[in-house]
Amino acid sequence: MKIIDQLESGYALPPLSTIAVKLLELASDDDSSMEQIVSLIEKDPALTVRLVNLANSPFFGTGRPAASLSHAVMRLGFNQIKLMALSVSLRGAFPMGRVEQFDYELFWRVSLYRGLAARALARRSGVANPEEAFLSAITMEIGLPIFFDLFVKGRSNPLKLDLEPLGEILENERAAHGIDHREVGTAALSYWRFPAHIVECQKFLGEPACLSARSVLCAVCGLARLFSKIVLSSQSGAFRTFYSEAARILCLSHEDIHEIVIETFAGVETIAHGLKLEVDKKKDLMEVMENANRALVRISRKISQYSAPQFPEKLPSFASIDLKSKTVSDTLQAVAHEIRNPLTAVGGFARRLADSLDPGSQPGIYARAILNEALRLEEVLSRMSLDFV
Repeated sequence: MKIIDQLESGYALPPLSTIAVKLLELASDDDSSMEQIVSLIEKDPALTVRLVNLANSPFFGTGRPAASLSHAVMRLGFNQIKLMALSVSLRGAFPMGRVEQFDYELFWRVSLYRGLAARALARRSGVANPEEAFLSAITMEIGLPIFFDLFVKGRSNPLKLDLEPLGEILENERAAHGIDHREVGTAALSYWRFPAHIVECQKFLGEPACLSARSVLCAVCGLARLFSKIVLSSQSGAFRTFYSEAARILCLSHEDIHEIVIETFAGVETIAHGLKLEVDKKKDLMEVMENANRALVRISRKISQYSAPQFPEKLPSFASIDLKSKTVSDTLQAVAHEIRNPLTAVGGFARRLADSLDPGSQPGIYARAILNEALRLEEVLSRMSLDFV
């Protein structure tokens, strides 16, 4: 296709800085040294200042302030400094704020949450390199702002530019222009010489799938996309879907997933500051809790559907299911799988969050309220099980 050829030759692509291109080369070289990284970054004074400031932020800063890039690298870590330098350079290739109907700030905010969630998922599961997971997820929809530049900006174009629902958006893009922003992203990352396994993540819609069917890195990015739905949308079922898919695909326990959520929020403001992004951590955390609360509402409604007075006969214990009808068996299975598992996930999340927050803060009070409601529903479900015996 002609547009792909144009993109691959660099046409209309915002150029990455020379520093970023060389960093990519060093990032993929296991023999690269800290001295090489420091020498390269020091050629960009603005980038050097931002990275030193990041190293001295409350999230990373401990003890004596880092006075040089070398000290900052030692504090942040070799991989962290490469990752942040690349992210800052990539962010600088695009404008800030809103341009016509495209909100760059929202785009990068969503991308940042996806990157941080992917890094936490990879670190906790051990299935992929955390830094590569971050870079893969933060560039997951990088073709969208480029697509906007090529086909939408300055034109009378009703095409919706958003991140969700992804499948529908890509289909509309192909119908209008014969190409979608994931194809544009593939060409852009290839032109920028990103590693092939990161470029590969552009080929899938990001929905989690069996690890045997596609690369682990793609699956981690898909899960990070699900996480961003919890933070940045009111989509029904997002909380439950993220927890169930993370458990199914990466074999993570609920406790692991709780820690992934906590870790993602722990550094979001600091990293956002390094990227010159406005992030309201408190507001976003409240949205996660609201999503969890919506899950509790659905669970409560489900429990009310299976209250004992609705059944004309005394229901059996789980041990005697095989002695009763298929209808009763299916009912109890619904209680076990559709109620108890997500209820345990929400309750555990609220408990972990309540333990990590100031109990007098608004998020702390809300987390405690969700925990109390989860405990109440667990008690109701427990009484139901006894009534059924």
